[in-house]
Amino acid sequence: MTIAQELSAMVSAKIVDNHWINNPILRLLDEDGTAALPKGVWEFTGRVRQTVLDAITAYAPSANFIFTHAGLEGDERSLLTFQQIANAAEACDAVLVPVRLLCDEEELARRVSNPVRREKLKSTDVAASRNRSRKAQVLDPLHPNTLVLDVTSASPEKTATAIQDHILKVLADRSA
Repeated sequence: MTIAQELSAMVSAKIVDNHWINNPILRLLDEDGTAALPKGVWEFTGRVRQTVLDAITAYAPSANFIFTHAGLEGDERSLLTFQQIANAAEACDAVLVPVRLLCDEEELARRVSNPVRREKLKSTDVAASRNRSRKAQVLDPLHPNTLVLDVTSASPEKTATAIQDHILKVLADRSA
């Protein structure tokens, strides 16, 4: 989210944070970040996401958007989320630029432990974060415009600048 906020100012884009989509449903469940969620809960968040994307295609097809999403390789739900976003981009004839942000396990655990995350219903479970880091990789959408960045020691400003530079390159290549 911090990188999205930096980038938003640079490229004049609106942020659609995954927690804005998930939290209306998760708040109904009093989700504490450690208990297992009920089976099928993500189907509801997927519907919320689709409604947001439908509104974008209907009312703001020429606006720029930054979507935050922590997708995991091999996870069907992560791929479905990416596909929903890609379909909306196609419907708007927008250029889609997926960004895979990679982070060292130790640094990620440090970031996850930040208690401010709890207020946004983000997990603060360091053990779960470490376990996920060891077992899963960040989703690779296999999209030609994908940018991969290791953000372990990069500042949000530096990362946002690298993303902006990549977007400009993609747009220039598309125009050529």
